[in-house]
Amino acid sequence: MEDHTLIKDKVGQAIAILREFNVDCWITFARETVLNGDPVLDYLVPGDLTWQSAIILSSSGKTCAIVGQYDTQSISDIGAYDAVIGFVEGFRKPFIEYMATLKPRTIAVNYSKESEVCDGITHGMYLTLVDLLRELHLEDRIISAEEIISALRQRKTGRELASIKAAVRHTEEILLLVGDFIRPGVTEQQIASFVHRELERRGLGPGWEAATCPAVFTGPDAAGAHYSPTTRQVQPGHLVNLDFGVMCERYVSDQQRTFYVLREGESTAPREVQRGFDVVVRAIESSRRAMKPGVRGVDVDAVARGITTSAGYDQFAHGLGHQVGRSVHDGTALLGPAWEKYGQKPFVPLEEGMVFTLEPRVTIPGHGIATLEEMVVVTSGGAEYLTRPESQLLLIRP
Repeated sequence: MEDHTLIKDKVGQAIAILREFNVDCWITFARETVLNGDPVLDYLVPGDLTWQSAIILSSSGKTCAIVGQYDTQSISDIGAYDAVIGFVEGFRKPFIEYMATLKPRTIAVNYSKESEVCDGITHGMYLTLVDLLRELHLEDRIISAEEIISALRQRKTGRELASIKAAVRHTEEILLLVGDFIRPGVTEQQIASFVHRELERRGLGPGWEAATCPAVFTGPDAAGAHYSPTTRQVQPGHLVNLDFGVMCERYVSDQQRTFYVLREGESTAPREVQRGFDVVVRAIESSRRAMKPGVRGVDVDAVARGITTSAGYDQFAHGLGHQVGRSVHDGTALLGPAWEKYGQKPFVPLEEGMVFTLEPRVTIPGHGIATLEEMVVVTSGGAEYLTRPESQLLLIRP
């Protein structure tokens, strides 16, 4: 039987979070989740749900799942819910009866204007839920579950951190092997295929969509991010960047490494390449030192951004770092600038247990992109590396 300890841990954590935020009840309401899955369901159930289904957690400690009859056994097997109520003809009656016994003052529902990981309920399901609660005169008690879901995702348990660390170990081992494979003449696609074969050999999956994991960029004028590997060949004088992560035990990693391909007669990278790389290293370490609970992501981002721009480089066109967990882009809080596209995410204070990437980058004309992506976890006193931080530019000899 599948081990459901993680789900039980997170359900217990969610109840504690409800009490912390003084919220009586949290409802996750979904249907046909293989088509319209709520991102938070991975923490609450082991698979997809078919018919209208509600996972109801209460600050009193009560836990209930109301699901279609054929889904009851898989939910019961979790051992996390006091009541698993199955229905055949319709969802309405068991839901109304159960909610009438709770009579909650506040009902958190999974919608958010700011956070994609907290915005899991579809508009149609939201309207349906409002109609159901109106029958009990509870429709005016709905609030956003953003605070609850954010806290649940970002406060990593020891078990979650262990899985992320395992993913990081595999990623680092594979990146070392890639360094031996890269040589002049190989293409971005061949490098990616090498990585995919190694993942298959280890029985692991990519950290995100395989078409862009790894993302591989060689030389100047490459796409630089979020693009599939091409037939472009590695050449002497190129900077080669790999953006790569692994899924292990349902958690992922996300790391980047940069290699310089030596030209004939070179034993070290050109000064401008080495300088750019060193600026990236300094930006990462300085921003890590700025991280601790209560600090805002916008202020951490400003540390790294200030170092790269004061060194004469254009500012990088993305946030310094995002959270990582069950997904490669996870959580609400962000290490980012006060740009419109990020909304309020950069202003969310850091909390112990959050896992972030740190990934500044600079462009070296004629060579390509110099970048690194490290992973850190916020601790009570600061932030600790989960990755082995790269401090030396990786050299590929002809």
